[in-house]
Formats: sequence, C-alpha cells, structure tokens
Amino acid sequence: MAKLGKRLKAAYAGVNRDALYSLTDAVTLIKNGAKAKFDETVEIAMNLGIDPRHADQMVRGVVNLPNGTGKTVRVAVFARGDKADQATAAGADIVGADDLAEQILAGNINFDRCIATPDMMGVVGRLGKVLGPRGLMPNPKLGTVTPDVAGAVQAAKAGSVEFRAEKTGIVHAGIGKASFSEDALAENIRAFIDAISRAKPTGAKGTYIEKVSLSSTMGPGVKLDVATLAAPA
Repeated sequence: MAKLGKRLKAAYAGVNRDALYSLTDAVTLIKNGAKAKFDETVEIAMNLGIDPRHADQMVRGVVNLPNGTGKTVRVAVFARGDKADQATAAGADIVGADDLAEQILAGNINFDRCIATPDMMGVVGRLGKVLGPRGLMPNPKLGTVTPDVAGAVQAAKAGSVEFRAEKTGIVHAGIGKASFSEDALAENIRAFIDAISRAKPTGAKGTYIEKVSLSSTMGPGVKLDVATLAAPA
C-alpha cells in the first residue's frame, strides 16, 4: 500500500484539481499519471444539463471510437440458421437461441455485448429483467437488434461504445488505454464528445455539456476546458 500511495502522490502532484486543461494537456497528464503495473483504462465522465427522468431529456446511443477501446469485447448473438452462421463467421463468442436464453436465465452471463436478429426478440424479450439492469438488453436504437448481425458483431469487436445518461445526468465510458498514443486518445475523446453533442435531447435547456473530466483507473481526475473542445480538431 505504501508503494501505491507514493505512486498516487506523484501522479497527483502534477495535477491542479481546480484547473481546466486543454484536451492535449489533459491527455498528457492522464498518461503521465497512469503509474499502475497494468494497462489502465482511460475513462471520460460528462455532466450534462439534463434530467433523464423526463422522456424528452434522455441521452442514449452508440459511438464507434476510431481507435477502439483496447478492451477485448465478448459478444453474444441471438440468431438462427444462416444468421447464426454469419454471426459466428464475424467473430461472435456465443451464438444461440432458446439454449442461450436458458444459459442466461441460469446466471451464465459471460459476455459484454448482446445482439439479436429481429425475429429473436420473442425469445430475448423474456430476458429483460436479467439483461436490462446490466445494460445488455438488445435495442434497435443502439444497432443491437438488426438483421445485419455480422456488421453489428464487427462493430462491437472494433470498439463501438454504448452510452446512457444516469439518473444524475452523468455519462461515463472507457475510451481507451493508457498505452494508447496521445493522438489516439484525443481522437477517441473527440469522437465520444461529438456523439454526446449529437445526442442532445429536445428537452435539454440551458447549458448542455456542463463538465467533462478524464481519469485513468488508478490515476487522478483531470477537468477539461469545455470551450476548447468545441474548437475544430
């Protein structure tokens, strides 16, 4: 613990917790502050001026990060026949129908993304209470209920990230690894923020993006200057 404390102390020493940093400076600080012995995940948190309890203020969607997430994503697909074969060929880790539903109901949920063909929603529908709270329920708006299962599997494997505002109006996600280059992290961050901007709900009034911060798994948080994010890359 003493070693960990020393590493964290050194990481925090270079960060002014009250300052707003440009994207370039923030990414540099995050990379320098990632002192753990494993490849830390770089995370973004965005405070939005919304109240998700109102239907017209929900923020939800999916974004394809240009440089992926650096995370191995396990994908489960509900499909039959040719579609099941296509999913397997595209790299799906688990493919099934009623048998897969039974596994999930038994508590065997060893995947990070769940995709289904439209004709399978009768089977998937009864899994809502299990998959819903985990954020794994297939959804047409997120591209996870689709006849193009191969494309959906490939997108998930390549680094598509689903996002959804919490009750407090905060959206957070992993957008890369500390081992990524500064340019790669910056590109991913801009892509994520752009997706959130485009997902602005009709009911949002006043300031939409209130605060943006970055952190690594074990490192200090860094606040971004929102004004600089609006500037062209």
